[in-house]
Amino acid sequence: MTSENDAPQPDPDTAIAPSAASDSASASASHSEAHPDAIYADPRLAACYDTVDGERDDLDHYESILEEIGARTVVDVGCGTGALAVRLAASGHSVTGVDPALASLEVASTKPGSGRVDWIHGTAVDLPALDPPLSADAAVMTGNVAQVFVTDEAWASTLAAIRAAVRDGGHLVFEARRPERRAWEEWQADNAESVHEVPGLGQVRSRPLRFDVDLPLVTFADEFLFEDGSTITSTSTLRWRSETELRDSLTAAGFAVQEIRDAPDRPGREFVVIARAA
Repeated sequence: MTSENDAPQPDPDTAIAPSAASDSASASASHSEAHPDAIYADPRLAACYDTVDGERDDLDHYESILEEIGARTVVDVGCGTGALAVRLAASGHSVTGVDPALASLEVASTKPGSGRVDWIHGTAVDLPALDPPLSADAAVMTGNVAQVFVTDEAWASTLAAIRAAVRDGGHLVFEARRPERRAWEEWQADNAESVHEVPGLGQVRSRPLRFDVDLPLVTFADEFLFEDGSTITSTSTLRWRSETELRDSLTAAGFAVQEIRDAPDRPGREFVVIARAA
Protein backbone atom coordinates (compact mmCIF):
# COMPACT_ATOMS: atom_id res chain seq x y z
CA MET A 1 0.00 0.00 0.00
CA THR A 2 1.35 3.44 -0.91
CA SER A 3 0.50 6.62 0.93
CA GLU A 4 -1.37 9.62 -0.38
CA ASN A 5 2.00 11.31 -0.87
CA ASP A 6 2.98 8.55 -3.30
CA ALA A 7 0.22 9.48 -5.74
CA PRO A 8 1.38 10.80 -9.16
CA GLN A 9 2.94 14.24 -8.85
CA PRO A 10 2.38 17.16 -11.24
CA ASP A 11 4.95 17.84 -13.92
CA PRO A 12 6.90 20.85 -12.61
CA ASP A 13 6.97 22.23 -16.15
CA THR A 14 3.17 22.30 -16.29
CA ALA A 15 1.75 25.52 -14.90
CA ILE A 16 -1.62 25.67 -13.17
CA ALA A 17 -2.63 29.30 -13.13
CA PRO A 18 -4.63 30.69 -10.19
CA SER A 19 -7.98 32.32 -10.68
CA ALA A 20 -7.75 35.87 -12.00
CA ALA A 21 -11.33 36.81 -11.14
CA SER A 22 -12.43 39.39 -8.62
CA ASP A 23 -14.13 38.39 -5.37
CA SER A 24 -17.45 39.59 -6.73
CA ALA A 25 -17.18 37.40 -9.81
CA SER A 26 -16.22 34.36 -7.76
CA ALA A 27 -19.17 34.95 -5.46
CA SER A 28 -21.58 34.51 -8.35
CA ALA A 29 -20.60 30.85 -8.79
CA SER A 30 -22.78 28.17 -7.24
CA HIS A 31 -21.72 26.55 -3.99
CA SER A 32 -21.09 23.26 -5.78
CA GLU A 33 -19.02 24.97 -8.46
CA ALA A 34 -16.88 27.08 -6.10
CA HIS A 35 -16.58 24.24 -3.55
CA PRO A 36 -16.30 21.08 -5.66
CA ASP A 37 -17.38 17.67 -4.39
CA ALA A 38 -14.81 15.50 -2.65
CA ILE A 39 -14.66 13.11 -5.61
CA TYR A 40 -12.92 15.95 -7.48
CA ALA A 41 -11.31 17.96 -4.68
CA ASP A 42 -9.89 15.39 -2.26
CA PRO A 43 -6.39 14.36 -3.45
CA ARG A 44 -6.94 10.63 -2.89
CA LEU A 45 -10.34 10.59 -4.55
CA ALA A 46 -9.08 12.69 -7.46
CA ALA A 47 -6.33 10.10 -7.93
CA CYS A 48 -9.08 7.44 -8.10
CA TYR A 49 -11.35 9.31 -10.48
CA ASP A 50 -10.10 8.06 -13.84
CA THR A 51 -10.10 4.44 -12.65
CA VAL A 52 -13.57 4.68 -11.11
CA ASP A 53 -15.00 6.57 -14.09
CA GLY A 54 -13.79 3.94 -16.53
CA GLU A 55 -13.60 4.15 -20.30
CA ARG A 56 -14.49 7.61 -21.61
CA ASP A 57 -16.22 6.63 -24.85
CA ASP A 58 -18.42 9.69 -24.40
CA LEU A 59 -15.52 11.91 -25.46
CA ASP A 60 -15.45 10.55 -29.01
CA HIS A 61 -18.46 12.55 -30.12
CA TYR A 62 -17.09 15.75 -28.60
CA GLU A 63 -13.98 15.46 -30.71
CA SER A 64 -16.13 14.71 -33.77
CA ILE A 65 -18.36 17.74 -33.15
CA LEU A 66 -15.39 20.06 -32.68
CA GLU A 67 -13.95 18.82 -35.97
CA GLU A 68 -17.33 19.29 -37.63
CA ILE A 69 -17.62 22.94 -36.52
CA GLY A 70 -13.97 23.66 -37.29
CA ALA A 71 -12.96 24.59 -33.75
CA ARG A 72 -9.22 24.86 -33.14
CA THR A 73 -9.16 26.82 -29.88
CA VAL A 74 -11.23 25.20 -27.12
CA VAL A 75 -12.12 25.95 -23.51
CA ASP A 76 -12.88 22.85 -21.45
CA VAL A 77 -15.11 24.08 -18.61
CA GLY A 78 -15.01 21.73 -15.63
CA CYS A 79 -12.10 19.87 -17.21
CA GLY A 80 -11.52 17.73 -14.11
CA THR A 81 -8.60 15.34 -14.51
CA GLY A 82 -8.11 16.50 -18.09
CA ALA A 83 -9.20 13.47 -20.12
CA LEU A 84 -10.62 15.53 -22.98
CA ALA A 85 -8.22 18.46 -22.69
CA VAL A 86 -5.05 16.40 -23.19
CA ARG A 87 -6.73 14.43 -25.94
CA LEU A 88 -7.62 17.60 -27.84
CA ALA A 89 -4.18 19.09 -27.29
CA ALA A 90 -2.59 15.93 -28.70
CA SER A 91 -4.64 16.36 -31.89
CA GLY A 92 -3.40 19.92 -32.37
CA HIS A 93 -6.04 22.03 -30.63
CA SER A 94 -5.14 25.00 -28.47
CA VAL A 95 -6.82 24.13 -25.17
CA THR A 96 -7.61 25.95 -21.92
CA GLY A 97 -8.87 23.75 -19.10
CA VAL A 98 -10.59 25.38 -16.13
CA ASP A 99 -11.71 23.65 -12.95
CA PRO A 100 -12.24 24.68 -9.31
CA ALA A 101 -10.80 21.39 -7.97
CA LEU A 102 -7.04 21.82 -7.61
CA ALA A 103 -6.55 18.12 -6.82
CA SER A 104 -8.12 17.17 -10.16
CA LEU A 105 -5.94 19.66 -12.02
CA GLU A 106 -2.86 18.21 -10.33
CA VAL A 107 -3.84 14.78 -11.63
CA ALA A 108 -4.38 16.29 -15.08
CA SER A 109 -0.92 17.86 -15.01
CA THR A 110 0.72 14.41 -14.67
CA LYS A 111 -0.73 13.12 -17.95
CA PRO A 112 1.33 12.87 -21.13
CA GLY A 113 0.93 16.03 -23.17
CA SER A 114 -0.46 18.04 -20.27
CA GLY A 115 2.14 20.73 -20.88
CA ARG A 116 0.30 21.68 -24.08
CA VAL A 117 -2.80 22.70 -22.09
CA ASP A 118 -3.29 26.00 -20.25
CA TRP A 119 -4.69 24.91 -16.87
CA ILE A 120 -6.71 27.43 -14.87
CA HIS A 121 -7.63 26.80 -11.23
CA GLY A 122 -10.97 28.56 -11.05
CA THR A 123 -14.52 28.54 -12.35
CA ALA A 124 -16.19 29.58 -15.57
CA VAL A 125 -16.91 33.03 -14.17
CA ASP A 126 -13.14 33.59 -13.96
CA LEU A 127 -12.67 33.29 -17.72
CA PRO A 128 -13.56 36.89 -18.73
CA ALA A 129 -10.86 38.22 -16.38
CA LEU A 130 -8.02 36.35 -18.07
CA ASP A 131 -5.25 38.44 -19.62
CA PRO A 132 -4.98 38.18 -22.55
CA PRO A 133 -8.72 37.61 -22.96
CA LEU A 134 -9.97 34.41 -24.53
CA SER A 135 -11.68 34.38 -27.89
CA ALA A 136 -12.15 30.65 -28.32
CA ASP A 137 -13.74 28.86 -31.23
CA ALA A 138 -15.66 26.64 -28.82
CA ALA A 139 -16.31 25.80 -25.19
CA VAL A 140 -17.30 22.36 -23.96
CA MET A 141 -18.83 20.90 -20.80
CA THR A 142 -18.67 17.11 -20.65
CA GLY A 143 -20.23 14.57 -18.30
CA ASN A 144 -22.36 16.08 -15.56
CA VAL A 145 -20.67 19.50 -15.59
CA ALA A 146 -23.72 21.38 -16.92
CA GLN A 147 -25.85 19.91 -14.12
CA VAL A 148 -23.71 20.98 -11.15
CA PHE A 149 -25.09 24.52 -11.39
CA VAL A 150 -28.08 23.99 -9.18
CA THR A 151 -29.48 27.52 -9.11
CA ASP A 152 -30.75 29.55 -12.05
CA GLU A 153 -28.37 32.36 -11.06
CA ALA A 154 -25.29 30.13 -11.10
CA TRP A 155 -26.27 28.61 -14.45
CA ALA A 156 -26.96 32.05 -15.98
CA SER A 157 -23.66 33.53 -14.76
CA THR A 158 -21.76 30.49 -16.07
CA LEU A 159 -23.34 30.75 -19.52
CA ALA A 160 -22.69 34.50 -19.63
CA ALA A 161 -19.03 33.97 -18.73
CA ILE A 162 -18.64 31.26 -21.37
CA ARG A 163 -20.24 33.55 -23.95
CA ALA A 164 -17.67 36.22 -23.10
CA ALA A 165 -14.86 33.70 -23.63
CA VAL A 166 -16.15 32.47 -27.02
CA ARG A 167 -15.79 34.53 -30.18
CA ASP A 168 -18.79 35.71 -32.18
CA GLY A 169 -19.86 32.75 -34.28
CA GLY A 170 -18.14 30.30 -31.96
CA HIS A 171 -19.91 27.44 -30.23
CA LEU A 172 -20.82 25.94 -26.87
CA VAL A 173 -21.17 22.15 -26.80
CA PHE A 174 -22.42 20.30 -23.73
CA GLU A 175 -24.58 17.44 -22.56
CA ALA A 176 -27.39 17.23 -20.02
CA ARG A 177 -29.50 14.26 -19.00
CA ARG A 178 -33.11 14.17 -20.15
CA PRO A 179 -35.40 14.55 -17.10
CA GLU A 180 -38.08 12.35 -18.64
CA ARG A 181 -35.73 9.36 -18.58
CA ARG A 182 -35.50 9.61 -14.76
CA ALA A 183 -31.94 8.27 -14.61
CA TRP A 184 -31.87 8.77 -10.84
CA GLU A 185 -34.23 5.81 -10.43
CA GLU A 186 -31.67 3.47 -12.00
CA TRP A 187 -28.89 4.97 -9.89
CA GLN A 188 -30.95 4.60 -6.74
CA ALA A 189 -31.64 0.92 -7.48
CA ASP A 190 -27.94 0.14 -7.90
CA ASN A 191 -26.60 -0.29 -4.37
CA ALA A 192 -23.78 -2.73 -5.13
CA GLU A 193 -20.27 -2.21 -3.82
CA SER A 194 -17.53 -1.67 -6.41
CA VAL A 195 -13.86 -2.60 -6.09
CA HIS A 196 -11.14 -0.79 -8.03
CA GLU A 197 -7.38 -1.23 -8.28
CA VAL A 198 -6.03 2.32 -8.33
CA PRO A 199 -2.39 2.96 -9.33
CA GLY A 200 -0.51 4.35 -6.37
CA LEU A 201 -3.32 3.65 -3.91
CA GLY A 202 -4.08 -0.04 -4.19
CA GLN A 203 -7.57 -1.47 -3.75
CA VAL A 204 -10.35 1.05 -3.22
CA ARG A 205 -13.92 0.02 -2.44
CA SER A 206 -16.87 2.30 -3.09
CA ARG A 207 -20.52 1.99 -2.18
CA PRO A 208 -23.57 4.25 -2.35
CA LEU A 209 -24.73 5.67 0.98
CA ARG A 210 -27.88 7.63 0.23
CA PHE A 211 -30.13 9.20 -2.38
CA ASP A 212 -32.34 12.25 -1.95
CA VAL A 213 -34.71 13.18 -4.77
CA ASP A 214 -36.26 16.64 -4.58
CA LEU A 215 -36.79 17.48 -8.23
CA PRO A 216 -35.31 19.17 -10.11
CA LEU A 217 -32.44 18.31 -7.72
CA VAL A 218 -31.01 14.88 -6.99
CA THR A 219 -28.41 14.44 -4.23
CA PHE A 220 -26.37 11.28 -3.76
CA ALA A 221 -23.47 10.25 -1.55
CA ASP A 222 -20.82 7.55 -2.01
CA GLU A 223 -18.33 6.19 0.51
CA PHE A 224 -14.80 5.19 -0.49
CA LEU A 225 -12.82 2.76 1.68
CA PHE A 226 -9.03 2.58 1.36
CA GLU A 227 -6.65 -0.25 2.25
CA ASP A 228 -5.43 1.60 5.34
CA GLY A 229 -9.00 1.53 6.72
CA SER A 230 -9.71 5.21 6.14
CA THR A 231 -12.92 6.30 4.45
CA ILE A 232 -13.95 9.39 2.51
CA THR A 233 -17.53 10.32 1.62
CA SER A 234 -18.35 12.40 -1.45
CA THR A 235 -21.77 14.04 -1.83
CA SER A 236 -23.02 15.48 -5.12
CA THR A 237 -26.13 17.36 -6.20
CA LEU A 238 -27.25 17.61 -9.83
CA ARG A 239 -29.94 19.76 -11.41
CA TRP A 240 -32.19 18.39 -14.17
CA ARG A 241 -33.36 20.96 -16.76
CA SER A 242 -35.91 20.43 -19.51
CA GLU A 243 -35.14 21.13 -23.16
CA THR A 244 -37.23 24.30 -22.92
CA GLU A 245 -35.26 25.50 -19.90
CA LEU A 246 -31.97 24.84 -21.66
CA ARG A 247 -33.06 26.67 -24.81
CA ASP A 248 -34.39 29.69 -22.91
CA SER A 249 -31.27 30.00 -20.75
CA LEU A 250 -28.97 29.80 -23.75
CA THR A 251 -30.94 32.44 -25.62
CA ALA A 252 -30.77 34.75 -22.59
CA ALA A 253 -26.97 34.31 -22.50
CA GLY A 254 -26.47 35.24 -26.15
CA PHE A 255 -26.42 31.80 -27.76
CA ALA A 256 -28.66 30.42 -30.49
CA VAL A 257 -29.34 26.69 -30.27
CA GLN A 258 -28.07 25.21 -33.51
CA GLU A 259 -28.94 21.60 -32.81
CA ILE A 260 -29.81 19.18 -30.01
CA ARG A 261 -28.60 15.68 -30.73
CA ASP A 262 -28.79 12.30 -29.09
CA ALA A 263 -25.75 11.01 -27.20
CA PRO A 264 -24.27 8.09 -29.17
CA ASP A 265 -23.11 6.35 -25.99
CA ARG A 266 -26.44 6.87 -24.16
CA PRO A 267 -29.16 6.87 -26.83
CA GLY A 268 -32.37 8.53 -25.70
CA ARG A 269 -30.91 9.50 -22.34
CA GLU A 270 -29.17 12.81 -22.91
CA PHE A 271 -29.35 16.08 -24.77
CA VAL A 272 -26.18 16.94 -26.66
CA VAL A 273 -26.53 20.68 -27.20
CA ILE A 274 -24.68 22.61 -29.91
CA ALA A 275 -25.27 26.35 -29.53
CA ARG A 276 -23.80 29.16 -31.58
CA ALA A 277 -22.61 32.44 -30.08
CA ALA A 278 -24.90 35.01 -31.67
